[in-house]
Amino acid sequence: MNGFVIGNRPESHSLRLFQPFSLMITSIHTLIYSDDAPATRAFLRDVLGWPYVEDAQGGGAGWLIFKAGRSEMGVHPTHSVYDGKTYESPRHHLISLMCDDISHTITELKGKGAEFRGEVQDHGYGLVVMMAVPGADDIMLYEPKHPLAYSL
Repeated sequence: MNGFVIGNRPESHSLRLFQPFSLMITSIHTLIYSDDAPATRAFLRDVLGWPYVEDAQGGGAGWLIFKAGRSEMGVHPTHSVYDGKTYESPRHHLISLMCDDISHTITELKGKGAEFRGEVQDHGYGLVVMMAVPGADDIMLYEPKHPLAYSL
């Protein structure tokens, strides 16, 4: 794993295993703010096939909360220089969906009605394409090339 450190300290180079009870934070709850929440929920339910619970009491009928699978979180700088090129980005949050085989995943999702913006591009950290989400902003779909943190 060239250039990557796995662990919880900069000097750590060995895999650190944690017992589930040792984590103070147990999961990540992400939110999509949509102009058409029922269409966005239908896309996540019917196209992505994510399991869900319905919070009819708290949110009303059709208020679905989805299990999104394994997760991890990265933090990127708003300003950086890489290979002599300067990168600037405003402070924001980004949702990315990861897959093991982007070509297969795109084919499968297109068969369920998903639409994609442009072609797959190699961004170095992974193979990337943007997926249209009804009523909401696009979501990045990518096949990572970096070490994965969700199995730690």
